Amino acid sequence: MTLDRSISLDKVSIFQQHNLVLSNITFHIDKGEMVYLLGKTGSGKSSLLKTLYSDLPLTAGEATIAGYNLAAIKRKEIPHLRRKLGIVFQDFQLLTDRSVQENLRFVLKATGWKNKTEIAARMEDVLTKVGLVTKAHKLPHELSGGEQQRVAIARALLNDPEVILADEPTGNLDPETSEGIISLLLEISRTGRAVLIATHDLMMYQKFPSRILKCENGALLDSSATIS
Repeated sequence: MTLDRSISLDKVSIFQQHNLVLSNITFHIDKGEMVYLLGKTGSGKSSLLKTLYSDLPLTAGEATIAGYNLAAIKRKEIPHLRRKLGIVFQDFQLLTDRSVQENLRFVLKATGWKNKTEIAARMEDVLTKVGLVTKAHKLPHELSGGEQQRVAIARALLNDPEVILADEPTGNLDPETSEGIISLLLEISRTGRAVLIATHDLMMYQKFPSRILKCENGALLDSSATIS
């Protein structure tokens, strides 16, 4: 893998249990690049993302992400891989009984942070990046959907990941709010991180054009120009 390459797949086939979902896929994503992963529901987008964060085992082909070889990764290494990845889900997955700040503190402590001053500084830093530093003491239900997704993105940034994987991050949001989330993810890519966004929202592509990977009929099409 070249130094600028954050994700690299070569002749990978992806299975859900014993069912072949995507076959013989090859692509790479460089640092600082934002890429859309398009496709209908059931086309394999989520299965590909799960393979990238090692929730599904890689059984065919070669793949590296953030310096880890997914074909050879050991179970004990998976938590270390995931600290190099920021994962954003459609349904936010925030702890509903804890404030924004406590959601972030929980993740930092779970990933080995101990110094209270450093924890506080890191939380303030990521909340500033997503424009929510004044909402630190709010509970998730006191925030709008867009604000909750921004908290989820802040959480994804806590451990300074090399790669952001976003699975339908605008799926529960209105168009205007969605635009703000994609704009934020684009800004994050410009800080040198690879960002892969699984979506079926073509409006976002039209507002923020970028390279496309498209899941279709068990294959992955790589196109930087058009959607067929």
